[in-house]
Amino acid sequence: MIKSIPLTKLVQSPRNVRRHSDPAADAELKASIAAHGLLQNLIVRPAARGKFEVEAGERRRCALLALAEEKVLPKGYEVTCLVLEDDAETAVETSLAENFHRLAMNPADEAQAFATLIDAGASTEDVARRFGLTVRFVEGRLRLATLAPVVFDALASGEITLDLAKAFGATSDQVIQARVYEQASSGYYAPSADSIRRMVLSGTVRGSDARARLVGREAYIAAGGRIERELFDDDDSESWVDVALLETLAAEEMEKRAKALAAEQGLAWVKPTLDAYASHDLVEGLIRLPAEPAPLTDAELARLDELDASYDEHAAILEDEDSAEEAIAAAEATIEAIERECQDIRAKPPELAPEMKADAGMILVLSRDGTPVLQPVFYGERDIEVVGDEDVVEVVASVASDGKRRAALSKRLVDELAMQRRDVLALHVASDPGLSLDIMVFTLADADTHDWRSRAATTLRGGVPAGPIVGFEAKDAPASASLADLRSGLDESWRSGDDASSRFKIFRALADESRAAWLGFVVARTLEASLNMAGERQIAFQDHLGSATGIDMAQWWRPTAANYFDRVSKQVILDALTDVGGLELSSRFASVKKGDLAMSAERVFAGTYITEVEVRERALAWVPEVMRFADLPEIPADNEAQSPDADFVANDDNQLPSELAA
Repeated sequence: MIKSIPLTKLVQSPRNVRRHSDPAADAELKASIAAHGLLQNLIVRPAARGKFEVEAGERRRCALLALAEEKVLPKGYEVTCLVLEDDAETAVETSLAENFHRLAMNPADEAQAFATLIDAGASTEDVARRFGLTVRFVEGRLRLATLAPVVFDALASGEITLDLAKAFGATSDQVIQARVYEQASSGYYAPSADSIRRMVLSGTVRGSDARARLVGREAYIAAGGRIERELFDDDDSESWVDVALLETLAAEEMEKRAKALAAEQGLAWVKPTLDAYASHDLVEGLIRLPAEPAPLTDAELARLDELDASYDEHAAILEDEDSAEEAIAAAEATIEAIERECQDIRAKPPELAPEMKADAGMILVLSRDGTPVLQPVFYGERDIEVVGDEDVVEVVASVASDGKRRAALSKRLVDELAMQRRDVLALHVASDPGLSLDIMVFTLADADTHDWRSRAATTLRGGVPAGPIVGFEAKDAPASASLADLRSGLDESWRSGDDASSRFKIFRALADESRAAWLGFVVARTLEASLNMAGERQIAFQDHLGSATGIDMAQWWRPTAANYFDRVSKQVILDALTDVGGLELSSRFASVKKGDLAMSAERVFAGTYITEVEVRERALAWVPEVMRFADLPEIPADNEAQSPDADFVANDDNQLPSELAA
């Protein structure tokens, strides 16, 4: 029976099967109800004292209550409900069916719907506000609406995923999108989002590309690949035109190498990637298995002794002031060779226990010189146990440590006792800074475990910012590669724990250096994207951090045609050349076409263009002003207070995070 019921008479049902919600989704629902009203009836069941328990629609009820508190809706707002007269068991089944059999909108349908609203005169801000979404989300869906028809149809029919569709959207050129889609669909190897993004952003690939070196010129041409060469091109600078074909051939080669290595190493699997490092997506859902380098053999120990003796002999030549220049040069070369051999002997790859190898796997990456490299890290699948005990879902059930059932408690009492118990624990945590630091670092590091069996222990959150561009990764940049190396070098042995408690116990047993490394990583990955410029992209605190740490951007980022010069005006390039070489240098390129000018500028600022020594040094030190970290303002002379950094340096009692954790 359909009936209008005052909002004040609707209460939560203890039989409603939904136990968890999403604050962002709740905000969207609230905004939608405020803009369009309640579009779906609530399902209720009569209760005591004239109340009605909501069996399906609790999120809608909470949204209505919030709107009533904000005076958007009147307190006596009438809610249209379907009233059930069935028993409690059927009510639970109804609640489950109402929540379970829901189909989320296809992203293509969302894109078309948003585009229709925009065409009718609404702004992106209007659409975002009316549906409780972010402007970025709406803009992202609108970008999908501009995809080439063949790509959009593939998204609508489910032939490609949302991630792949976003990758096609990395360029606004529908002709390129359609061409890459046709190329990617012609092979039997399913390309990844990264592969699609590379193909739409680069029309050709240099002969020096890692994928080209892996496949080889002859194999590429034999498969029908085309190569274009200019007059002064060599094998490294020539252009390989059929990028999709190259991606397919490279992926096939890496897959073949991966299978061979898995069989050779006795592993369950080896995952290949065309990237130079193992991305987070590739290892998501895996745990890093503990492995130690094999002990040195007697022969290796004896060889190290020989090398140590030889090192001392040649070091004596360097220390002798009467040594001839030829002898010094020979000694330096020999010492360098000795150090290299010692490093090779000691750098033994980690070994896994034989009983674990059959279930373990590794990642095969493609180095920048085109060589497949097996990363020295073992991974295992994370085991997930399904809890099937019916008593687990009873919130008020009281079970002793011996497993015997105790008398049930009221929900109100359970909540009150839980809050008091929390305060006792909080007092002890607050009194132990070392434990507090370990809890914070562990919680942030363990956030990607997704342990659905238990609630989160704290409200600490440190998610990775989405960034202003979805899916963009500067994988060839030194800092990005170093971050990936840092990430792969973290000690993840604690992830082998079956639950949060065991993982935390293992985490606390790690060395101070290992825990401190995790602290740096979890904090670093929360940083937002910013530039040294006016506007929304400016974050003054990050300028302070970069300036205080003395970062030299020129050591970490160099302007190239792809990442900068192709994407700025010709005048900007000429101004940059003037900065490092004056008008004399920029005038040499004043008549050069934009495309050729970008490539020439890349050579100048990489230090490979023949020019004066002083100009070369300035070019190697130059980066655009927006990439620099702004200098801090001077502290007034009459200000006697020290800066926080000065206090930290001057105070010997200050402890590093690792010392505090210890």
